[in-house]
Amino acid sequence: MSIRLEHVGYVYSEGTAYQKQALKDVSLEIPQGQFVGVIGHTGSGKSTLIQHLNGLIKATEGAIYYNDKNIYEKDYPLKELRNQVGLVFQYPEHQLFEADVLTDVCFGPRNQGFSPKECEKRAREALEMVGLKEKYYAQSPFELSGGQKRRAAIAGVLAMHPKVLVLDEPTAGLDPKGRDEILDQIAFLHRESDMTVILVSHSMEDIARYVERIIVMNQGEVLFDDTPKEVFSHYKELESVGLAAPQAVYIMHELKERGLPVFTDATLIEEAAYEIMAALKKEKEE
Repeated sequence: MSIRLEHVGYVYSEGTAYQKQALKDVSLEIPQGQFVGVIGHTGSGKSTLIQHLNGLIKATEGAIYYNDKNIYEKDYPLKELRNQVGLVFQYPEHQLFEADVLTDVCFGPRNQGFSPKECEKRAREALEMVGLKEKYYAQSPFELSGGQKRRAAIAGVLAMHPKVLVLDEPTAGLDPKGRDEILDQIAFLHRESDMTVILVSHSMEDIARYVERIIVMNQGEVLFDDTPKEVFSHYKELESVGLAAPQAVYIMHELKERGLPVFTDATLIEEAAYEIMAALKKEKEE
């Protein structure tokens, strides 16, 4: 199973004075089970890109394949695609609208045609997966804290048992504790299943910590598509398009320039600390 984009382009307000090319000739493939980060400056096309993945936006040109089937073919079952590719928007609490949390999470499975009993079973399983306690199930989703609302919204997508989970800035506006809790939970779900996770984030620290592959968008095009260590080795090019690398990258390059014999590919603070200690030990022994 995979998602494949071939020469995808998208133009907003085509044929008007407000026409804007949002995506240009994007070709890439995301295999099943990968944890992918998508980064880019505001207006780079990253949010437009992910909205194509479940057919929410139709490409102006090019083709998108899910499991080798073109989603733009006549009679392609887009409803089934959206069951398989779940999208959680930025500020996902705006996706909440039912009277209580459990009913809200049941909404997706109910639309899939499952019985009330199966809907509740799936909803409870999903809420447990995201770590939302049972005492909140009967509450209005609007009475929850910001982090709890995010969990409920993500559970609403997970209850549909998607093969692909797409998250657009799911931790925006949360404090560090709430951010870490949600991302740790998503990473746990990824490890425990064959679910593909596609995470859009402006936090380079989060991207470095959780994903195995980074797609960098710039002016509607793919600038880099590689492992975190390889992408962040181009930190100067990233800076030129309004991005940055994790703190650890700058620390290691600064130490290298000052003469400490360290490798500069650390992207996490823990990796940097280990490398610095090893270099200091080596210097002492010499």
